[in-house]
Amino acid sequence: MEIAKNTVVTLNYTVKDPDGNMIDDGHHPLVYLHGGYDGIFTVIEEALHGKKTGDSLQVKLLPEDAFGEFDEELVLVEDASLFPDNIEVGMSFERVGEDGEEEMIYRITDIADGKVVVDGNHPLAGTALIFDMTVKSVRPASAEEIGHGHVHGEGGHHH
Repeated sequence: MEIAKNTVVTLNYTVKDPDGNMIDDGHHPLVYLHGGYDGIFTVIEEALHGKKTGDSLQVKLLPEDAFGEFDEELVLVEDASLFPDNIEVGMSFERVGEDGEEEMIYRITDIADGKVVVDGNHPLAGTALIFDMTVKSVRPASAEEIGHGHVHGEGGHHH
């Protein structure tokens, strides 16, 4: 069966940066609903369209096709008094925007001299990614999966 709109695709994959450093070893196969449901990067979905079980391919994503360019304006230095005493570098928290609606995830990247550095960029922002993939399986999506816009069952969403 070919990968087409409304098929469930299972991929064996790895993701590396341009220097060959492992970003994701693909320990668990990636399962997504094909056809514009935002379950996978658009560039990868386009490259997979029409492929079959057993096909292998490599897709290189520029930062703008993956997690975006690094935005210096999303790196903030805040007074430590605004945070609980038990914070540590690497912790994440949600911050609501000025309008009360826009929520962003920020990571604590440094704590020093009564200040806390937080970063709203995705950890992989500014990084090109190289996906090596093999199509493990392709099956028709169920009506329920199509209606919900995501895969159910093994490797997918569980209700």
